[in-house]
Amino acid sequence: MRQKSDVVSVATRRGLTEITDAVRRIVRAAEVREGLCTVFLRHTSASLVIQENADPTVQRDLEAFLSRLVPDGDPIFLHTDEGPDDMPAHMKAALLKTSEQIPIRGGDLALGTWQGLYVWEHRTRGHRREVAVHVLGE
Repeated sequence: MRQKSDVVSVATRRGLTEITDAVRRIVRAAEVREGLCTVFLRHTSASLVIQENADPTVQRDLEAFLSRLVPDGDPIFLHTDEGPDDMPAHMKAALLKTSEQIPIRGGDLALGTWQGLYVWEHRTRGHRREVAVHVLGE
């Protein structure tokens, strides 16, 4: 069994930022033909999702829906230390995911034709986010 761990650092803006190619480079450098890639976002106000990568309106629609579901400045939230988007960002991250596991087949991520891996920034202001990547296989 081979293993490789690395970190992807990504500058985000509110919405989805694709990291598929960065993770794919780590998988290829690991020289694993068959195995599993675990990806973990090290933050509490952003999420990690697999989503369509062909039509950018999908990303805009996802952001619009989630913002309607958990609006910035909602008066029910007490935690506003960093502004009106603070607790809503944490709530969105709690509703979504901070990790994904993707099979590796033939030395590459076994994503579907229209699938990409994204960091979904929930804060109004962009951030630098870290994604831990672990590759395991043969």
